[in-house]
Amino acid sequence: MKTLIAFTKLPRLVTATIFGALAFGCGAVSIAGDNDDAPRTVVKFGDLDLSNPQGAAGLYSRIHAAAYDVCSSFDTDIRDQTNLTTWIACVDKTFRNALIKVNRPELSAIYNAHHRHPLPIVVAAAQSR
Repeated sequence: MKTLIAFTKLPRLVTATIFGALAFGCGAVSIAGDNDDAPRTVVKFGDLDLSNPQGAAGLYSRIHAAAYDVCSSFDTDIRDQTNLTTWIACVDKTFRNALIKVNRPELSAIYNAHHRHPLPIVVAAAQSR
């Protein structure tokens, strides 16, 4: 008995589309990683007095706005839930990393008052010679 098996290209097309979408999604997530080619911005705060709460809050706002700018430079559609989640994670990570690099107790206090996971406290830093 001879049987005829008909194959269609539809399952292959669906499979290729799904894997293509997954690959694109993974590429968007990897953009937010730490690398030297990532966009950077400079936040100047020489005009602010960080010893008073208004100056510290001003710098906090500037760093937060800069994190939005850096993460908004990626070509993503934030109307898509996956891209929105990736974008929010990028802003949070960029903002936290910037505050850690600045390492000012005034900024850490503001951040820790508003977020569940506090910033790490640097007690002493080694000097390189």
